[in-house]
Amino acid sequence: MADANILGLEGKAALVVGGGSGIGRATCLLLARAGAKVAVGDLDPAAAKQVAAELETAGASACALTGDVTLERSAIGLVDAAAEHHGRLDVLINIVGMAGWVKLLDVDDAAWQLDLQRNLNQHLYVGRAAARRMIEQGSGGAMSLVASVSGIYGAANHGAYGAAKAGLMALGRTMAVEWGEYGIRVNSVAPDMIDTPRVVAARERGGVPDPPDFMRQNRLAVGRRGVPEDIAGALVYLVSDLSSFMTGQTLVVDGGRRVQPSVDVPSMEALPSR
Repeated sequence: MADANILGLEGKAALVVGGGSGIGRATCLLLARAGAKVAVGDLDPAAAKQVAAELETAGASACALTGDVTLERSAIGLVDAAAEHHGRLDVLINIVGMAGWVKLLDVDDAAWQLDLQRNLNQHLYVGRAAARRMIEQGSGGAMSLVASVSGIYGAANHGAYGAAKAGLMALGRTMAVEWGEYGIRVNSVAPDMIDTPRVVAARERGGVPDPPDFMRQNRLAVGRRGVPEDIAGALVYLVSDLSSFMTGQTLVVDGGRRVQPSVDVPSMEALPSR
């Protein structure tokens, strides 16, 4: 028995913050395929318009919005604009984040605060504004936030980012506890390195390891790099009806890095027979 609305997202009004490229764009496309109405929010107005146009061409209801969510007033304005455009707000997915790369002995206060603003504070601004809208509607909603495995492991050379992402996962759990009574679920996704356009460009400049070194050093059990669609699938799952009994959780999407042994294990062919 087929169910085209198995995700329960048909007709839902969604806002994707950071939807103009990479994981955000992939998430917008997947939400649209599931029947959601999508507000594409991005700091870059041209990127937001391009993705919104792509969705509309495919037959989806979409709009493009812009704003700097690291500023609370702008974050509130973005959420309100999304809710007003579609008449309500049922789903929030927040992709926004960026790491500064510097050793802890060298990081200055301005760089530290910038990483916290981009990767932690803005999630409070956006999430709180969305929660207020959902509470006013009286019908609840679902949020999924992009954290990082850097908030689980030590984040060498990007400590402020790692601390912010660890804080984000804690913030998501608190949101889930405080807003659960209103029917709002909040979960996070913690990716490993994903081949977004920004990461690919950095690799081409020599800023990240070449594929063979990356696979060996990071021990990805699935045997390939992650792509934006891998994270989009997890984010959309967490705002769908399929995860209706999940809240306050962090879903690690790392290609199996965490399950790999910490030292090289010989293959069965290399082991002596009895």
